[in-house]
Amino acid sequence: MPTEDITGSFPFSRPDPLLPPPQYAHLLRSAPVARVTIPTGDPVWLISRHEDVRRVLSDQRFSREAITAPGAPRLLPIAEGSKSIFVMDPPEHSRLRRLVSRAFAPARIRELHDEVTALADDLVAAMVAAGPPADLMAGLAQPLPITVICRLLGVPYEDVDRFRAWTDIMLSYDRTREKEVVAAREALSRYLTGLIERKRARPTEDLLMVLIEAADDGDRLDDEELLAFGYTLLGAGYHATTAGLAHAVLTLLRRPTEFRRLGDRPDLLPDAVEELLRCSQAGGGLGALRIAVEDVELHGVRIAKGDAVLPLINAANQDPEVFADPGTLRLDRTPNPHVSFGHGIHHCLGAQLGRMELTAALGALLHRMPGLRPAVAEPDLAWSSQLAFSRPDELPVAW
Repeated sequence: MPTEDITGSFPFSRPDPLLPPPQYAHLLRSAPVARVTIPTGDPVWLISRHEDVRRVLSDQRFSREAITAPGAPRLLPIAEGSKSIFVMDPPEHSRLRRLVSRAFAPARIRELHDEVTALADDLVAAMVAAGPPADLMAGLAQPLPITVICRLLGVPYEDVDRFRAWTDIMLSYDRTREKEVVAAREALSRYLTGLIERKRARPTEDLLMVLIEAADDGDRLDDEELLAFGYTLLGAGYHATTAGLAHAVLTLLRRPTEFRRLGDRPDLLPDAVEELLRCSQAGGGLGALRIAVEDVELHGVRIAKGDAVLPLINAANQDPEVFADPGTLRLDRTPNPHVSFGHGIHHCLGAQLGRMELTAALGALLHRMPGLRPAVAEPDLAWSSQLAFSRPDELPVAW
C-alpha cells in the first residue's frame, strides 16, 4: 500500500466535537498508515485500524520512553527525561508498574465504590435543590473526579482550584504556552514535594502514602517518580474523567429516547458506559505517541527507526471490521473491545475507577433528573481548545 500524506496538520479540526473527524473514515477505509504534521512541525505516522492500533500499543519496537529524549517529537509538553510510568519502557516501566499496582488493586478500588456513588448522588442532589438551570461542568463533571483524586492523594479540597489551573496548562498542546507550561509544572512540583514531605513526617492513610511506602525487595519509588505519578493521577484521573463525563452526557442528551430507555433499564448501564467510552471523542489519543526503535513494515509502508508513530485510539474504536455500524450508539453493544483505556503494558491503571465514576454520575442523573435536557442550544457551547481532553467550558442543563 503506498504512503499517503493527509492534507493539513494533526490534530484534525472537528466540525462536531462529539463526532470523529471526517478524516478518520478515510484513514480506516483507504489509508491505515498515513503521514501528517503535528504542531511542532514534526512528521508523524497515523495508525488507525483496530488491529494495528493494538499492535502498536503492545509492540516494544514502538517506544514510549523515546519521546522524552531531547528534540523528540511530542504532542503534549512532556518533560525531557520524564520518569512518569506513562512514558516508560520495560524494564523500568515493569518495575514501576509492579510498585504502584498495589495502590490500584481491584479490592482497593472497590472500597471506593460506595463513597464515589454517594458523592455523585450528593452533587446531583445539590443541583436539583438549587433548581434549574444548572451547569453540569461546575456541578458534577469537575467536582466528582477532582474530589476523588484529592481523596486518593490525601490533599485538601480547598487546593482544587490550583490543581485545576496548573493541570489545565500542563495538558495544553498550544505551542505558544510553553513558558506557562514550565511554570505550572514547577508550581505543581513544589506543591507535591511539600505534600510528600508532610506525609513522610506524619503518615496518613491514602493512596499517595501507599505509593510513598511501596516497596518490593528493597526497591522504592524515588521522589521524582512520586512527583511524576502525581502528575499522571491529576491529568488522567481528573481531566480525562471530567471530559469523558461531559461527552457521555451530551451524547445521551442528543438521544433523549436512549436516555429515557437507560432510565427505564438501569441494568443496561454497565454496557452503556462501555459504549459511551467507545464513542467518546473526549481524548484525541494525543498522549499515545511512540517512536519506532527499529524499522517496521505495516501495510506495505516502511516505518523507519526514529519515526514518530501515533496509534489513533478514537479511530480504532470506529473500525467497521470490529464494530458493526460503528457510527451508531448501541447502549447494549456486546462484545465491545474498545481501546479507550489503551492496550498492552500501558493499559490505564485507573480504568476501573474511571468506569466507576462514569457509572455513578450517570446513575445519579438518571435517578434524580429523569427529564434532563440541554438548557442552551448545543452550538452555543464554548469548548476548551487545544487541550488533550476536549470539554465544554460550561454545560447548562434543565430537567
